[in-house]
Amino acid sequence: MGLGSCSMGSCYWTTELDGEVKLRMSKNVENEPPVTVPDLIMSAATKYSHYLAIGSKYKKSWQLLTYIEYYEACRRAAKAFLKVLRVRTPPAVLPAAWDRVTWLLSSSTSGGMKDPKNHTVPQSPHSRGLQPLNSASSGISVGILCSNSPKACQVIAEASEMDIILVDNDKQLQKVNQIQGYLKHLKAIIQYREDIQEVQPNLYSWKGFLDLADGISDEKLDQIIDSQKPNQCCALVYSQGTVGTPKVMMLSHDNITWTTAATVQSLGYKCPPDGQEVLVSYLPLCYAGVQILDVWVAISVAGTVYFPSSEAGKGSGPPRAPGTGFLTEMLREVQPTTFCGIPWVWDRMLDNLKTKHLDSTAFRRKIDRWAMRVGLSTHRRRLQGQIHQPLCFGMAKRLTFDPARKFLGLNHCQQFLNLGLGLPRATVDFFLGLNIPIFQLYGLTESSGLHTLSSHQAFRLLSCGKALPNCHTKVEKENREGIGKLCMWGRHIFMGYLNDKASTEKKMDNQGWLHTNDLGFLDVDKFLYVMGNSNDIITLSSGEMVNPSPIEERVKTRIPIVRYVMLVGQDAPYLCALLTLKCQINPETGEARGALTSEAVACCRKLRSRSTWLTDVLENRDPLVTEFINQGIQDVNAEAPSEGAKIIKWVILDSDFSVGGGELGPMSRLNRTIVTKIYQEDIQKFYEIST
Repeated sequence: MGLGSCSMGSCYWTTELDGEVKLRMSKNVENEPPVTVPDLIMSAATKYSHYLAIGSKYKKSWQLLTYIEYYEACRRAAKAFLKVLRVRTPPAVLPAAWDRVTWLLSSSTSGGMKDPKNHTVPQSPHSRGLQPLNSASSGISVGILCSNSPKACQVIAEASEMDIILVDNDKQLQKVNQIQGYLKHLKAIIQYREDIQEVQPNLYSWKGFLDLADGISDEKLDQIIDSQKPNQCCALVYSQGTVGTPKVMMLSHDNITWTTAATVQSLGYKCPPDGQEVLVSYLPLCYAGVQILDVWVAISVAGTVYFPSSEAGKGSGPPRAPGTGFLTEMLREVQPTTFCGIPWVWDRMLDNLKTKHLDSTAFRRKIDRWAMRVGLSTHRRRLQGQIHQPLCFGMAKRLTFDPARKFLGLNHCQQFLNLGLGLPRATVDFFLGLNIPIFQLYGLTESSGLHTLSSHQAFRLLSCGKALPNCHTKVEKENREGIGKLCMWGRHIFMGYLNDKASTEKKMDNQGWLHTNDLGFLDVDKFLYVMGNSNDIITLSSGEMVNPSPIEERVKTRIPIVRYVMLVGQDAPYLCALLTLKCQINPETGEARGALTSEAVACCRKLRSRSTWLTDVLENRDPLVTEFINQGIQDVNAEAPSEGAKIIKWVILDSDFSVGGGELGPMSRLNRTIVTKIYQEDIQKFYEIST
């Protein structure tokens, strides 16, 4: 049965914004009853009315709201949106109002609303990006990154037929003014921070906008809330960092609420009255997985979410990695109970801890090395089923583990999560040695951001954990090593791509399986291991196809002074490697400095090298470092399954990769297309014929 032959609600997918889908309810399994996002929010406000919901820093003090205060603020915002849009029965109202208030108070949002077709297009004021997640009054929200150009915003706004945009200041307003002549459906712009510099017919202050709520009754708002269905669209999410026109993914109410409930069931969250989770929200909320963890899980367990101040991480210059300039200080102040990081953040923490270790006394370093050996061996035995800790574990905890957690601001933390790409083995082992097991998560926007989770009960080194309850994973087209393309099934699978039937049919089959481009395998216990993406496969001129990801990880393991590795060789006779060395990072901007990290310098000293700067080792200026890297490459090549999978040449680049430089995406993903363009000259030199 194709898409075109499905009646309303009879198919697992749709490309129509007002369409309904069949929910993937497992047979002979007790299923969570479908609920809407307003149901989730209302339940939290009813059960936990006087618990603290959000905290947002303004200057040096915290603005706090309880769940009942938050809920009432959301209702008022929803009424104001209804007044502007003048709609009767939109499919979603309260959720986006909730989002609006969240991000307005946290200074991390701006957004847009759409009426009859229920679209929202936000614009982010700074590096956090924006995520109004759901529709307010009649709109369905869309999150985009602050790095999007006015032209990119125009493309999204026109496609969404946007009616209302929220901006935080005059700078963002000017960005909207550049494109609003193209926006035929635009009814209003709301500026919620700073005084309005110049009066415009369609421009509201936040206070002026909220005053519009007085004309809408509670009955009308409740009527709209009650009209929503769990299998209808609740949020639009644009693909981020893609080449060409971004895809628009539709998430239903059930996608969000069910995935939230399954995540809470899989992880060890506390809930009142037994305790209350404390969370820090700093990652871009335009990513579905971040939305689930930072917003909807927090609401589900009545946790308190703290947002950085409006000035945190701001500044002129290129985009920055999430948390740059404020995260460490915020963690030490807030003391979260669950923390979600990305590879870039864990890398910064590792650098800081190693610098602190190397700056300490010889006696202190000896104690720390002993404690970390105890920690790592204890966790490895635990993975083998041994649950008893050695007697010396308590001493290692007091002497090293607790001080390290306090230094990071994670001394109250019970769960450590990593979202995005998997972490290198060396990073995982380092934190395990400090009694910080990092739980890897995996998912796509098309799976509402999450599909597999690691936890205290389901943890394997380098694995992304197990699928959410009643969700399934299968591996297709396996190669000789058992690695193939990953497919997913479950209630978290999205509704489809908006107005894109061809892409939706290509992504999902008639049984409701989502076909990803990711590569991986399942072990005998159903733990998932992700091994790269099929789009990154390099095809050599010989026709041999090579997956670069496992090779790149082995290089980083064998050569500890290397930070990033990117293999090249598409249509070429052999593989070559672009390497960056571990350089110090400017904590305020996230940009790489020219000085090597303390860890890299210490490694050089072991080689009897005196190099301390990147320039000391470029262009083979340090023979000791060059030989060390050559030996590491040879060791990696010794494990290669074929001649084509061996690295023939390599070069150290003159700068570490960064978000600001464009080589990394906001969630630490390597942007191979951008790197290839930036370093095209270096790549060409690999294949020049010597004369």
